[in-house]
Amino acid sequence: MKAQLSNNLKGAKNIGATIEKRLNEIGVFSLADLAQMTPVKAYQNICKLNPDKTFPVCYYLYSLQGALLNLHWDDLPIELKKELCKQVDKKRSTDP
Repeated sequence: MKAQLSNNLKGAKNIGATIEKRLNEIGVFSLADLAQMTPVKAYQNICKLNPDKTFPVCYYLYSLQGALLNLHWDDLPIELKKELCKQVDKKRSTDP
């Protein structure tokens, strides 16, 4: 499920100024960077960089995946949402 997109974060679906800033802080400056890092890893890196903050999966994890698919985060298929959460939870359970 890959969409043809502009490589620019500005104007990408679900990516506002705050999410763009957070992505830039972890070295993501384009949709290609995000695809290479993966939305799950980008979400985890944002959380690690800001341990005092809570980042809801719908506003970050789903938004990042939606940006790559050119879909609003709430329009992601439920099975994809479940899989993304499972990947995040799996990573959390293996962290020391």
